[in-house]
Amino acid sequence: MRMFDLTGKVAIVTGGNGGIGLAIAEGLVAAGASAMLAGRNRDKGLRAANGLGDRAAFEVADVTRKAACDALVAATVARFGRVDILVNNAGTSLRKPPQHFTETEWHTIIDTNLTSAFLMSQAIYPELVRAGGGKIINIGSLNSLLAAPHNVPYTASKGGIMQMGRGLATAWASDNIQVNSILPGWIETDMTVTAKAAVPGLAESVVARTPAGRWGQPRDLAGLAVFLAAPASDWITGTAIPADGGYSIRA
Repeated sequence: MRMFDLTGKVAIVTGGNGGIGLAIAEGLVAAGASAMLAGRNRDKGLRAANGLGDRAAFEVADVTRKAACDALVAATVARFGRVDILVNNAGTSLRKPPQHFTETEWHTIIDTNLTSAFLMSQAIYPELVRAGGGKIINIGSLNSLLAAPHNVPYTASKGGIMQMGRGLATAWASDNIQVNSILPGWIETDMTVTAKAAVPGLAESVVARTPAGRWGQPRDLAGLAVFLAAPASDWITGTAIPADGGYSIRA
């Protein structure tokens, strides 16, 4: 359907060399877009981009740094001629009681999860204006809505990314730029493998609370990302959509 067709569009996906980011990039490419994947691990990133075919490329980028964000946007335009879509997916987490986090750990999580998304949004803004509009998709979390005692900096960053998206949505609506957030539930990724190992019974408790009766897979987020990147969502901005198999609505 034309309203979901991304032919000729170009996306940047931060943290796009694995997990949720790669699954979203796969969905965007399948819908017709070209994709620039960004991350810190060159070998992993090149393998991911090669797996997506000729309409994908990879750039090493530390998106917690403004200069790197500007360079990533410039490299994308140089490779593909334009950029229309940004997926802010780069993220990290650490589990421990809040009183035990160091200042460095706090800043690492906030900068990776939240500051990077703001800097990338700033960097891409002139190109989206030049293109006549575009889409920014922020990857939040159920921790944008819910809270837990073991990952307070992560929760702060994911609450912030949802609210930042709403602020950008109001600021840039007149530029025909839509900004929305996806809030993944419990998804099978390298990060949640670590969480399962650290928290006895976590795997079973997630399944028990999730009405869909399973953990999510990264590919479960691809369709929503395509929708938010496509013309079908042109009248939707400032939203935050849980993709969690019903976890967040269960009493």
